[in-house]
Amino acid sequence: MKSIALIDTSIFCEVLDVPSKASDAGKIRKELERKVAADEVLLLPMTAVIETGNHIGQCSSDGGLRRKVAMRFVGAVLKAMKGKAPFTPTPFFESVALEKWLAEFPEWAVRTDPKGKGSGLGDLTIQKEWDRQRELNPGRRVYIWSKDQHLSSYDTDNPPAI
Repeated sequence: MKSIALIDTSIFCEVLDVPSKASDAGKIRKELERKVAADEVLLLPMTAVIETGNHIGQCSSDGGLRRKVAMRFVGAVLKAMKGKAPFTPTPFFESVALEKWLAEFPEWAVRTDPKGKGSGLGDLTIQKEWDRQRELNPGRRVYIWSKDQHLSSYDTDNPPAI
């Protein structure tokens, strides 16, 4: 069965080669090609879209460069929305689900990774999308493709120790 990968912001920034957020763009693009060739289902969470857009808006003091990167971003997201990209956007948050996630957020926010870094609401929403995909796709591998050690630990083939 095909694996399902949720693309985290750290990966989407690499795919788009966002200045100051991309350090391995070539390597990540090759990995994307490998995943496409393996016929993996690639999902782009709305959180990754929003966070990447924020990173682009803050990536440089050069407005021309920001515009160029913003145009790549817009093109990639529009292609995804039209089914013409290797990844598909996930649905936007529903208010009932978001209300539940907000109730969990204070406890989530105090957790830290081995480097002492906390985890924000964006990470929580991606983790919740991982939960949703696991429920929708029992028996399939569902994982978060991320450069972030905490998020990349979410993988049904190797569940995180929470």
